[in-house]
Amino acid sequence: MVLRYLKLLEDDSAFEQALQELQLTRSIWTIDLAYLMRHFGARHRFCTRTLGVDKGYRNQSFYRRHFDAEESRVNQLFARASSCKVLVEKSTVTVRDIQEHLAQGHVAIVLVNAVLLLCDLCSSPVKYCCFLPIGQKCFCRGPDYQGHFIVLCGYNRASESIFYNNPAYADRMCSTSVTNFEEARTSYGTDEDILFVYTDS
Repeated sequence: MVLRYLKLLEDDSAFEQALQELQLTRSIWTIDLAYLMRHFGARHRFCTRTLGVDKGYRNQSFYRRHFDAEESRVNQLFARASSCKVLVEKSTVTVRDIQEHLAQGHVAIVLVNAVLLLCDLCSSPVKYCCFLPIGQKCFCRGPDYQGHFIVLCGYNRASESIFYNNPAYADRMCSTSVTNFEEARTSYGTDEDILFVYTDS
């Protein structure tokens, strides 16, 4: 979504080739997206509270299935980031930092807990099964954490709203309150991951 917006992706074949070259799996972490931005020449800055994998996630149902296979791979990506010119910072950001970035016409990819994120514009709440990998069964019980990426594209300071695109819905713009956004993005499991992407790439 972001690469098309930046006009850095002409067709799906280039994207598929990048996935193969970067050895991206079905389990996508924010560091993977940072490498993808670098691959296509998108100027970016990845901020996270944790450089590497939080071992506490091993016990969370969302991470448990792929944790052992992914821990080493993801930690290696963090270790090589600087030499690969992938900009990663151990830091937390404020809503004001995010608003300033958006005010300059840029976008950001944010990891949120989809269980907590509520769109004020959608007529019905999103079901958790929308975010499950293909082939994984959903019994529609509410998990504690469901990691999901959204793309921030604007805000309204007067109404204290954040506007975002949800990749689960290609046909609409979503909006939520700053309070709800903060709750979803700072939930345990997100590491407060945010990938700032600059439109002047």
